[in-house]
This record gives sequence, structure tokens and C-alpha cells, in this order.
Amino acid sequence: MSADHSIPPVRTLLGVWAHPDDEAYLSSALMAAVRRSGSRVVVVTATRGENGTDDPLLWPPDRLAEQRERELRASLDVVGVTEHHWLDHRDGELSGVPTLDGARELVPFLDRLAPDTVITFGPEGMTGHADHRAISAWVTEAWRLTGRRAALWYATLTPEFHDEWGALNDDVGLWFEGSRPPVTPMADLAAHIRSTDDLLVLKHRALRAHASQTRPLEDLVGADVYRRWWASESFVAAG
Repeated sequence: MSADHSIPPVRTLLGVWAHPDDEAYLSSALMAAVRRSGSRVVVVTATRGENGTDDPLLWPPDRLAEQRERELRASLDVVGVTEHHWLDHRDGELSGVPTLDGARELVPFLDRLAPDTVITFGPEGMTGHADHRAISAWVTEAWRLTGRRAALWYATLTPEFHDEWGALNDDVGLWFEGSRPPVTPMADLAAHIRSTDDLLVLKHRALRAHASQTRPLEDLVGADVYRRWWASESFVAAG
């Protein structure tokens, strides 16, 4: 599996995300690399992303939720992840849950799984999405409540990513109004992986599995651009 990377050894990786496809965009290469090393990966998803459509008549929430469940299973299969859990929250409503309540839902996962590394969104929620920011707060509080026993990594972006893809990000409206995307210099990263060759193909397959979300975007920018756009994954240590 080919990649340029700097990843500390991981025994058990726990990823906690808001919607199906969050994990694919921000961590599928990392998950594949960890699984290929023989280590464990567990993913927790808070919602089924049932409101993630511009066409609610074609995709009413119940139908889209079922579709996105299937897509997530297929995407995780691509990277070799077999352990997944849902939190059963409604898409778009996470910010209405008190942070402590959300954190208490996650504490049993940290206690039972005893991960050495936990990954999620940074406080800004990457794109600024309220669900993303809520999940970051829940995970961070659960990490504190359990004594900070694991390394907590926030998904981030590098100056190089912004230099290369900034215009496209703006063109597609990636950032929510009023939000500021993360940026972390390479020297300050806890982990970084740039997919090349077979790992790049694998990550592309993991993203394509979330077709209800990713196909329109890939059609818009073209397969080659789409594949290279999200080839890199970067993480910064909390605190």
C-alpha cells in the first residue's frame, strides 16, 4: 500500500463522526493503513445523515437513512473496518444536545474499547457544520471525563492543501457561512498521510461508496480532480 505518511503506531483507533461519509473524507486512508498493520479500528456515527439531500421528495428522510446505512457499510468494507456503532441521533439536531449528555453517550466506548488513539473533527467542525462542531465537543468532553488516556487527534488541513485547493473549495461552497476552516503547519501535525498509487485508489473507492453524497460532486469536478482533492489526511493533537 503506497503512501507518503507520518503516523505514530496505533493499536486501537476510534473514529467518532457526525454523518456517514465524514469518516471516508477525513480518515479512510488512515483507517486502511491501521487495519493493514493488524490493528483495530472502530467507527461511531451519530446520525444516519437522513437530511443530506437537495431533493427530499426523491429522498425522504427514512429512505435516505437506509441508503446511507448501506453506503457506510460498503465504504467501511473497502478499508477493512468491521466494527461500527450508531448513536441514533437525528441529522441536523446534534447542536441541541447538551455537550455533557453527548459526552456521556461516548464514555462507554472509550472505557470498553480502551483506544490509544481517538479521531474526530476539530472544534471548528472542519466545514463549520453545527453537527460537526457538536461531535467535536462531545468527544473532547468524553476524553476529559475518561482521564485523557488516549491521544485525541482532530482532523485538520495544511497550508499546502489550502494553497492547492482553495479556489475549488470556494467554488463548491465547502465552508459554511461565517466559518473558518482549520489550518495546521505540517511541522505541528500529530499524523499525516498522503494517499498515492493503490491507497489512492482505495480511498477513492471508499468515497465512491457514499454515492448519494459524493457522486454529484465527483461529476461536477471530474474523477481525477476529485480523487486528488482528498488524497491527504492530516491530524493535530488536541490541546
